[in-house]
Amino acid sequence: MIRKNDEVIVIAGKEKGKKGKILSFSNEGARARVEKLNMVKRHVRPNQKMPQGGIVEKEASIHVSNLMIYCGKCKKGIRTAVKLGKDSKKQRVCKKCESILDN
Repeated sequence: MIRKNDEVIVIAGKEKGKKGKILSFSNEGARARVEKLNMVKRHVRPNQKMPQGGIVEKEASIHVSNLMIYCGKCKKGIRTAVKLGKDSKKQRVCKKCESILDN
């Protein structure tokens, strides 16, 4: 399960192979915005925040089926398992190397 602030790698689409951090989820968790990936340009009208208006680049969402959690130890996208850690708390772990993903 992918969560906010997770390091992910894109496995499909034009940004394939790139890594980034999850910024937010939208549409009941089906799509996620990833830091510095899938950038789009939007025209912004003048407002209080930007009195001159202009063209702004921001992250567009990517479907979560195109993302995998990135394991720093394995150096690739991984699947996760849930195991009970110390003081019987659930922790997400890498299925290959069993390193803990939760802080």
